[in-house]
Amino acid sequence: MMDKNISYQKGFIPYALAALLIGLLGGFSTVLGPAFVQDIGIAYNNTTWTALAQAMSSAACAPILGKAGDIIGKRKTLLLGIAVFSLGNILTALANSLWMMLTARFIVGVGAAAMGPVILAYIATEFPQDKIAKGFSFYMLLSSGSVIIGPTVGALIVSNYGWRSMVWICAAICAVVFLACVVTSQNRASTEKKVENFDAAGAALILTFFSLLLCIPSFGQNFGWTSVPFLFVLAASVSSLACLILTERKAVHPILSGSFMGRKVFILSVLALFLTQGLMQANMTSIIVFVNYTQPENSVVSGYAISVMYIGMSIGAVILGPLADRFEPKGILTGSFLLTGIGCALMLLFTETTSVILMMASLGILGFGLGGNGTVFMKIVLSGLTAQEAGAGTGTYGLFRDLAAPFGVAVFVPLFTNRITGHIAAGTAESAAAVNSIHTLALSEILCVILGIGAVLLLPKQFCHQSKKEG
Repeated sequence: MMDKNISYQKGFIPYALAALLIGLLGGFSTVLGPAFVQDIGIAYNNTTWTALAQAMSSAACAPILGKAGDIIGKRKTLLLGIAVFSLGNILTALANSLWMMLTARFIVGVGAAAMGPVILAYIATEFPQDKIAKGFSFYMLLSSGSVIIGPTVGALIVSNYGWRSMVWICAAICAVVFLACVVTSQNRASTEKKVENFDAAGAALILTFFSLLLCIPSFGQNFGWTSVPFLFVLAASVSSLACLILTERKAVHPILSGSFMGRKVFILSVLALFLTQGLMQANMTSIIVFVNYTQPENSVVSGYAISVMYIGMSIGAVILGPLADRFEPKGILTGSFLLTGIGCALMLLFTETTSVILMMASLGILGFGLGGNGTVFMKIVLSGLTAQEAGAGTGTYGLFRDLAAPFGVAVFVPLFTNRITGHIAAGTAESAAAVNSIHTLALSEILCVILGIGAVLLLPKQFCHQSKKEG
């Protein structure tokens, strides 16, 4: 037993390094969008597109590349993902236009989509059964903990040396992690399968539909709900969804498994994630913009607040997540959701001279709640996955989990920035417009938290304990 424990722990080293890489560079990227659009002289609402480009690929490609991991093996998929992730960061550093930046961030997302599912699949299939819950908590600790220094250090680098210098540092970190993973990863050729009956048509339609789906709220808020661009994206998404459903029903080995996605716990968990996890990315971007409008001479304070949010997520993952093994998961989730609501409610106290302490308190409490519910949902949805479906299953869950953040960005960031623009156009001072808009954003998010709690209360009782029997 001791040898087995040593084996799975040693084998997890490259996957842990990859999780650290995604989290660390994710923290740096929080200050990238606003700095980039400011540098090239375009409106702040374009930060939506820079975040959306990466989110589209990281979410939509997750089940596709997770399935690839089941076929070609976890090790090859992991290393390929790090290589693509590195390329995306190099192209980001070279970007001199919005379109080049969007392309670069899309490639970064593809790399992240390759790494994420195989990391979770390793925990689900290689960890001992009595260690899987702690494995997911450790993953959340690595993911959120590594982000902590990113916003603060990134903001300092951007302030003193510019955003390109920050991204070149990110590219160098990628190269170091790639070499470390090559050395520490175990090559298990026996786990590979022949590439046959791969659902290529399904893969193309998954990428098309979910990319279009992410564009719907952004196009509606930026171009108008009756505009030609919005109606085109809406019609295209509906058409691609219909084609996707027909294709997946006919596929021999569909990427999106109806039996996996049709479970009540999957549907309700995803609904709750959409209503709350999206608050994280949206609030990070919104607070950066808020500080730029109200305290432009002290913009680095937003980085401190965001770092505290990730500290909260790390602590929440470690403290709240494992409690679901001993207590009713619904109770743990309800408590963590209430914390996210309190974090959002504190934004109602923001003024033109908001202290960094209040911003830290708001995002810190929000992060603590999000860290807890993110871990518990992972345990609930991924319980009982077999080795044959681990990559596709974790990728499918990752798709919908990762859609939550860009969904929040696509809905809440334009709500915030467009209201600021509207108030300024009506003659309101910039700082006052930002305060008014952040209050509206807070009220909208509190409503989403309440609806999320409603979804949690509909989950089956003691599911985490029952799932062991059902699996």
